[in-house]
Amino acid sequence: MTRRSVHDRRQRRLLVGLALLFFAPLGLAFYLYYGHGTWHPGGRVNAGELIQPARPLPALALPLLASGSTEPNFLRGKWTFLYVTTGPCSEGCRTRLYDTRQVRLALDRDMNRVQRVFIADAGCCDAQFLHDQHPDLIAIRADAADAPLLALLPGLDPAPGTTVTSPRVYLIDPLGNLMMSYAADAKSKGILEDMKRLLRLSSIG
Repeated sequence: MTRRSVHDRRQRRLLVGLALLFFAPLGLAFYLYYGHGTWHPGGRVNAGELIQPARPLPALALPLLASGSTEPNFLRGKWTFLYVTTGPCSEGCRTRLYDTRQVRLALDRDMNRVQRVFIADAGCCDAQFLHDQHPDLIAIRADAADAPLLALLPGLDPAPGTTVTSPRVYLIDPLGNLMMSYAADAKSKGILEDMKRLLRLSSIG
């Protein structure tokens, strides 16, 4: 074996060793986080409940509470907080709208990556209240056109006369997938922490 070939083999071993040194911890981290469902770094848990597998939502043009309708792909391109209610928007409903508004504002420079969508009965709300307190809100009027979307939301009965059995805030990713939901008593601080982590890790939306 020539001195040159020995040198080349040493160089290859060195490169392989450096590659393993760099990629092995990364691969292990991915395996532990995504492939080993019971392990989370530092005992960290999401404030929301993951929906597994994520549910692709249909593209629909839905009627707005005021007038007009949404674009069919309005749930794509941004992270979306979706809140659904029936009947009047009572104190709990207003609190949830307030919480999602404050979470979005707290994201600061990333706030434009997030939108808020509200589906409610036509007579649910004071239009002036929504205009003054929630100018960024996409307010949709519940009707038969919503049924394919509502049917995919856990905790809802999409049949006629639907009621919200457990009011939740739903999180939709920029590809239009329903991926997480938050119970009525979820703390806005936890929702904000989830969103900061998702926006930091995401290169879309």
